[in-house]
Amino acid sequence: MTSASTAAVSEIEEGPGHSLFAGAPGGVEFNKLRKRLVRQTREAMETYGMIRPGARWLVALSGGKDSYGLLAILLDLKWRGLLPVDLLACNLDQGQPGFPKHILPEFLNRHGVAHRIEYKDTYSIVTDKLPQGSTYCSLCSRLRRGHLYRVAREEGCSALVLGHHREDILETFFMNLLHGGRLAAMPPKLVNDEGDLEVLRPLALCAEADLARFAEAMDFPIIPCDLCGSQDGLQRNAMKAMLEDFERKMPGRKDVMMRALGNVNSSHMLDPRLFDFAAIHAEPKV
Repeated sequence: MTSASTAAVSEIEEGPGHSLFAGAPGGVEFNKLRKRLVRQTREAMETYGMIRPGARWLVALSGGKDSYGLLAILLDLKWRGLLPVDLLACNLDQGQPGFPKHILPEFLNRHGVAHRIEYKDTYSIVTDKLPQGSTYCSLCSRLRRGHLYRVAREEGCSALVLGHHREDILETFFMNLLHGGRLAAMPPKLVNDEGDLEVLRPLALCAEADLARFAEAMDFPIIPCDLCGSQDGLQRNAMKAMLEDFERKMPGRKDVMMRALGNVNSSHMLDPRLFDFAAIHAEPKV
Protein backbone atom coordinates (compact mmCIF):
# COMPACT_ATOMS: atom_id res chain seq x y z
CA MET A 1 0.00 0.00 0.00
CA THR A 2 1.09 3.59 -0.51
CA SER A 3 2.05 5.76 2.44
CA ALA A 4 -1.11 7.79 1.83
CA SER A 5 -3.24 4.65 2.03
CA THR A 6 -1.54 3.53 5.22
CA ALA A 7 -2.11 6.94 6.76
CA ALA A 8 -5.76 6.87 5.75
CA VAL A 9 -6.28 3.46 7.34
CA SER A 10 -4.57 4.62 10.51
CA GLU A 11 -7.33 7.21 10.94
CA ILE A 12 -9.95 4.49 11.46
CA GLU A 13 -10.04 4.99 15.21
CA GLU A 14 -11.08 8.63 14.71
CA GLY A 15 -14.84 8.73 15.11
CA PRO A 16 -17.44 5.99 14.74
CA GLY A 17 -17.72 6.15 10.95
CA HIS A 18 -20.90 5.16 9.13
CA SER A 19 -24.05 4.62 11.19
CA LEU A 20 -23.58 0.84 10.86
CA PHE A 21 -20.76 1.26 13.39
CA ALA A 22 -22.76 3.25 15.92
CA GLY A 23 -23.21 0.24 18.19
CA ALA A 24 -19.89 -1.43 17.40
CA PRO A 25 -17.56 -2.46 20.23
CA GLY A 26 -15.01 0.15 21.23
CA GLY A 27 -12.30 -2.17 22.49
CA VAL A 28 -8.75 -2.52 21.24
CA GLU A 29 -9.26 -5.98 19.75
CA PHE A 30 -12.24 -4.92 17.65
CA ASN A 31 -10.44 -1.81 16.43
CA LYS A 32 -7.45 -3.96 15.39
CA LEU A 33 -9.77 -6.35 13.55
CA ARG A 34 -11.60 -3.49 11.83
CA LYS A 35 -8.38 -1.80 10.77
CA ARG A 36 -6.97 -5.07 9.42
CA LEU A 37 -10.05 -5.77 7.30
CA VAL A 38 -10.10 -2.21 5.95
CA ARG A 39 -6.38 -2.30 5.21
CA GLN A 40 -6.65 -5.61 3.36
CA THR A 41 -9.69 -4.42 1.42
CA ARG A 42 -7.93 -1.25 0.31
CA GLU A 43 -4.84 -3.25 -0.62
CA ALA A 44 -6.91 -5.53 -2.85
CA MET A 45 -8.71 -2.60 -4.48
CA GLU A 46 -5.44 -0.80 -5.20
CA THR A 47 -3.45 -3.85 -6.28
CA TYR A 48 -6.08 -5.00 -8.77
CA GLY A 49 -7.23 -1.59 -9.99
CA MET A 50 -10.83 -1.84 -8.84
CA ILE A 51 -11.64 1.82 -8.23
CA ARG A 52 -12.74 4.22 -10.96
CA PRO A 53 -13.88 7.50 -9.35
CA GLY A 54 -17.52 8.25 -10.10
CA ALA A 55 -18.41 4.63 -10.85
CA ARG A 56 -21.53 2.99 -9.42
CA TRP A 57 -21.25 -0.41 -7.74
CA LEU A 58 -23.97 -2.98 -7.11
CA VAL A 59 -23.05 -4.68 -3.82
CA ALA A 60 -24.58 -8.16 -3.57
CA LEU A 61 -26.05 -8.71 -0.10
CA SER A 62 -27.12 -12.24 0.73
CA GLY A 63 -27.56 -11.76 4.46
CA GLY A 64 -24.54 -13.90 5.28
CA LYS A 65 -21.55 -12.79 7.34
CA ASP A 66 -19.31 -12.12 4.32
CA SER A 67 -21.71 -9.88 2.41
CA TYR A 68 -22.58 -7.92 5.56
CA GLY A 69 -18.88 -7.44 6.22
CA LEU A 70 -18.29 -6.33 2.64
CA LEU A 71 -21.08 -3.75 2.79
CA ALA A 72 -19.95 -2.38 6.16
CA ILE A 73 -16.32 -2.00 5.09
CA LEU A 74 -17.23 -0.31 1.81
CA LEU A 75 -19.63 2.08 3.55
CA ASP A 76 -16.97 2.86 6.14
CA LEU A 77 -14.43 3.69 3.44
CA LYS A 78 -16.95 5.78 1.54
CA TRP A 79 -17.95 7.68 4.71
CA ARG A 80 -14.30 8.58 5.22
CA GLY A 81 -13.91 9.81 1.64
CA LEU A 82 -11.64 6.92 0.70
CA LEU A 83 -13.95 5.23 -1.82
CA PRO A 84 -15.14 7.67 -4.52
CA VAL A 85 -17.90 5.47 -5.96
CA ASP A 86 -21.67 5.21 -5.46
CA LEU A 87 -22.89 2.08 -3.69
CA LEU A 88 -26.22 0.31 -4.13
CA ALA A 89 -26.87 -2.77 -1.99
CA CYS A 90 -28.94 -5.48 -3.64
CA ASN A 91 -30.53 -8.61 -2.24
CA LEU A 92 -31.98 -11.20 -4.59
CA ASP A 93 -34.83 -13.01 -2.86
CA GLN A 94 -34.76 -16.37 -4.65
CA GLY A 95 -37.94 -17.76 -3.15
CA GLN A 96 -36.41 -20.25 -0.71
CA PRO A 97 -38.99 -21.57 1.76
CA GLY A 98 -38.79 -19.72 5.04
CA PHE A 99 -36.71 -16.83 3.74
CA PRO A 100 -37.18 -13.95 6.23
CA LYS A 101 -38.08 -11.18 3.79
CA HIS A 102 -38.24 -8.45 6.43
CA ILE A 103 -34.70 -8.68 7.82
CA LEU A 104 -32.64 -7.03 5.10
CA PRO A 105 -35.06 -4.18 4.21
CA GLU A 106 -35.41 -3.30 7.89
CA PHE A 107 -31.63 -3.38 8.42
CA LEU A 108 -30.88 -1.30 5.34
CA ASN A 109 -33.61 1.25 5.99
CA ARG A 110 -32.55 1.63 9.61
CA HIS A 111 -29.06 2.59 8.52
CA GLY A 112 -30.04 4.68 5.52
CA VAL A 113 -28.37 2.39 3.00
CA ALA A 114 -29.49 2.77 -0.62
CA HIS A 115 -30.73 -0.61 -1.77
CA ARG A 116 -32.90 -2.66 -4.06
CA ILE A 117 -34.67 -5.89 -3.11
CA GLU A 118 -35.31 -8.05 -6.17
CA TYR A 119 -37.62 -11.08 -6.10
CA LYS A 120 -37.05 -13.91 -8.57
CA ASP A 121 -38.20 -17.42 -7.78
CA THR A 122 -35.11 -19.30 -8.93
CA TYR A 123 -35.67 -21.87 -6.17
CA SER A 124 -38.55 -23.44 -8.09
CA ILE A 125 -36.45 -23.59 -11.25
CA VAL A 126 -33.58 -25.32 -9.45
CA THR A 127 -35.78 -27.87 -7.66
CA ASP A 128 -37.60 -28.60 -10.92
CA LYS A 129 -34.39 -29.27 -12.84
CA LEU A 130 -32.45 -31.21 -10.20
CA PRO A 131 -33.52 -34.44 -8.46
CA GLN A 132 -34.41 -34.33 -4.78
CA GLY A 133 -31.36 -34.61 -2.57
CA SER A 134 -29.04 -32.95 -5.09
CA THR A 135 -26.74 -30.07 -4.25
CA TYR A 136 -28.47 -26.95 -5.57
CA CYS A 137 -25.67 -24.46 -4.98
CA SER A 138 -23.98 -24.44 -8.39
CA LEU A 139 -27.13 -23.92 -10.50
CA CYS A 140 -28.59 -21.57 -7.90
CA SER A 141 -25.43 -19.45 -8.02
CA ARG A 142 -25.47 -19.23 -11.83
CA LEU A 143 -29.09 -18.13 -11.89
CA ARG A 144 -28.45 -15.59 -9.13
CA ARG A 145 -25.45 -14.13 -10.97
CA GLY A 146 -27.52 -13.67 -14.15
CA HIS A 147 -30.20 -11.70 -12.31
CA LEU A 148 -27.62 -9.59 -10.49
CA TYR A 149 -26.03 -8.70 -13.85
CA ARG A 150 -29.46 -7.62 -15.08
CA VAL A 151 -30.12 -5.49 -12.01
CA ALA A 152 -26.67 -3.91 -12.32
CA ARG A 153 -27.44 -2.87 -15.89
CA GLU A 154 -30.88 -1.55 -14.95
CA GLU A 155 -29.36 0.53 -12.14
CA GLY A 156 -26.55 1.96 -14.27
CA CYS A 157 -23.82 0.13 -12.36
CA SER A 158 -20.47 -0.67 -13.91
CA ALA A 159 -19.54 -3.38 -11.41
CA LEU A 160 -21.06 -6.20 -9.40
CA VAL A 161 -19.27 -6.48 -6.05
CA LEU A 162 -19.17 -9.84 -4.26
CA GLY A 163 -18.10 -10.89 -0.76
CA HIS A 164 -15.76 -13.77 -1.61
CA HIS A 165 -12.77 -13.94 0.74
CA ARG A 166 -9.36 -15.59 1.01
CA GLU A 167 -10.69 -19.07 1.79
CA ASP A 168 -13.14 -18.97 -1.12
CA ILE A 169 -10.23 -18.26 -3.46
CA LEU A 170 -7.99 -20.98 -2.03
CA GLU A 171 -10.78 -23.58 -2.01
CA THR A 172 -11.57 -22.81 -5.65
CA PHE A 173 -7.90 -23.11 -6.58
CA PHE A 174 -7.60 -26.57 -5.02
CA MET A 175 -10.89 -27.73 -6.51
CA ASN A 176 -9.59 -26.79 -9.95
CA LEU A 177 -6.19 -28.36 -9.22
CA LEU A 178 -7.41 -31.66 -7.80
CA HIS A 179 -10.67 -32.14 -9.69
CA GLY A 180 -10.45 -29.94 -12.80
CA GLY A 181 -6.84 -30.50 -13.83
CA ARG A 182 -6.11 -26.80 -14.21
CA LEU A 183 -4.52 -23.95 -12.29
CA ALA A 184 -7.22 -21.35 -11.71
CA ALA A 185 -8.77 -19.56 -8.75
CA MET A 186 -11.34 -16.81 -8.22
CA PRO A 187 -9.88 -13.63 -9.72
CA PRO A 188 -10.25 -10.48 -7.60
CA LYS A 189 -11.40 -8.63 -10.72
CA LEU A 190 -12.83 -9.82 -14.01
CA VAL A 191 -15.00 -8.64 -16.88
CA ASN A 192 -18.14 -10.65 -17.62
CA ASP A 193 -18.57 -12.56 -20.88
CA GLU A 194 -20.65 -9.74 -22.40
CA GLY A 195 -17.86 -7.28 -21.65
CA ASP A 196 -20.09 -4.63 -20.07
CA LEU A 197 -19.68 -5.32 -16.33
CA GLU A 198 -16.82 -5.85 -13.93
CA VAL A 199 -17.01 -8.41 -11.12
CA LEU A 200 -15.04 -7.26 -8.08
CA ARG A 201 -13.99 -9.14 -4.95
CA PRO A 202 -12.56 -6.52 -2.55
CA LEU A 203 -12.35 -9.05 0.32
CA ALA A 204 -9.97 -11.28 -1.64
CA LEU A 205 -7.19 -10.86 0.95
CA CYS A 206 -9.43 -11.05 4.04
CA ALA A 207 -9.59 -14.19 6.19
CA GLU A 208 -12.95 -15.88 6.68
CA ALA A 209 -12.31 -16.18 10.42
CA ASP A 210 -11.80 -12.41 10.66
CA LEU A 211 -15.06 -11.78 8.82
CA ALA A 212 -16.86 -14.17 11.16
CA ARG A 213 -15.51 -12.36 14.23
CA PHE A 214 -16.39 -9.01 12.67
CA ALA A 215 -19.98 -10.09 11.94
CA GLU A 216 -20.42 -11.39 15.48
CA ALA A 217 -19.05 -8.19 17.02
CA MET A 218 -21.26 -6.04 14.79
CA ASP A 219 -24.30 -8.21 15.63
CA PHE A 220 -25.45 -8.43 12.02
CA PRO A 221 -28.85 -10.15 11.56
CA ILE A 222 -27.46 -13.21 9.77
CA ILE A 223 -29.71 -15.15 7.40
CA PRO A 224 -28.63 -18.82 7.06
CA CYS A 225 -27.63 -20.05 3.61
CA ASP A 226 -29.24 -23.49 3.98
CA LEU A 227 -32.91 -22.52 3.82
CA CYS A 228 -33.39 -24.67 0.73
CA GLY A 229 -32.06 -27.74 2.55
CA SER A 230 -29.09 -28.07 0.19
CA GLN A 231 -25.49 -27.62 1.25
CA ASP A 232 -22.45 -26.78 -0.82
CA GLY A 233 -20.84 -29.73 -2.58
CA LEU A 234 -18.69 -32.32 -0.89
CA GLN A 235 -15.69 -31.26 -2.97
CA ARG A 236 -15.63 -27.72 -1.58
CA ASN A 237 -16.20 -28.98 1.94
CA ALA A 238 -13.26 -31.34 1.52
CA MET A 239 -11.06 -28.48 0.29
CA LYS A 240 -12.06 -26.39 3.30
CA ALA A 241 -11.17 -29.23 5.68
CA MET A 242 -7.85 -29.80 3.92
CA LEU A 243 -6.89 -26.12 4.16
CA GLU A 244 -7.85 -26.00 7.83
CA ASP A 245 -5.67 -29.05 8.44
CA PHE A 246 -2.74 -27.35 6.66
CA GLU A 247 -3.20 -24.24 8.75
CA ARG A 248 -3.48 -26.19 11.98
CA LYS A 249 -0.28 -28.17 11.32
CA MET A 250 1.64 -25.32 9.68
CA PRO A 251 0.27 -21.93 10.80
CA GLY A 252 0.47 -19.23 8.15
CA ARG A 253 0.19 -21.59 5.17
CA LYS A 254 -2.92 -19.86 3.83
CA ASP A 255 -1.10 -16.54 3.59
CA VAL A 256 1.82 -18.28 1.86
CA MET A 257 -0.56 -19.90 -0.64
CA MET A 258 -2.17 -16.55 -1.39
CA ARG A 259 1.25 -15.02 -2.06
CA ALA A 260 2.02 -17.94 -4.38
CA LEU A 261 -1.12 -17.25 -6.45
CA GLY A 262 0.24 -13.75 -7.07
CA ASN A 263 3.80 -14.90 -7.77
CA VAL A 264 3.59 -17.16 -10.83
CA ASN A 265 6.75 -18.04 -12.77
CA SER A 266 5.43 -19.09 -16.18
CA SER A 267 8.77 -20.51 -17.35
CA HIS A 268 8.67 -22.99 -14.47
CA MET A 269 5.22 -24.32 -15.25
CA LEU A 270 4.21 -26.73 -18.04
CA ASP A 271 1.91 -24.64 -20.21
CA PRO A 272 3.40 -23.75 -23.63
CA ARG A 273 0.63 -21.19 -24.10
CA LEU A 274 2.15 -19.12 -21.30
CA PHE A 275 5.82 -19.65 -22.14
CA ASP A 276 7.45 -20.38 -25.49
CA PHE A 277 9.62 -23.34 -24.57
CA ALA A 278 10.34 -24.11 -28.22
CA ALA A 279 11.99 -20.72 -28.66
CA ILE A 280 14.69 -21.21 -26.03
CA HIS A 281 17.93 -23.03 -26.84
CA ALA A 282 21.29 -23.41 -25.22
CA GLU A 283 24.22 -21.82 -26.99
CA PRO A 284 27.20 -24.21 -26.91
CA LYS A 285 30.43 -22.65 -25.75
CA VAL A 286 33.09 -22.62 -28.39
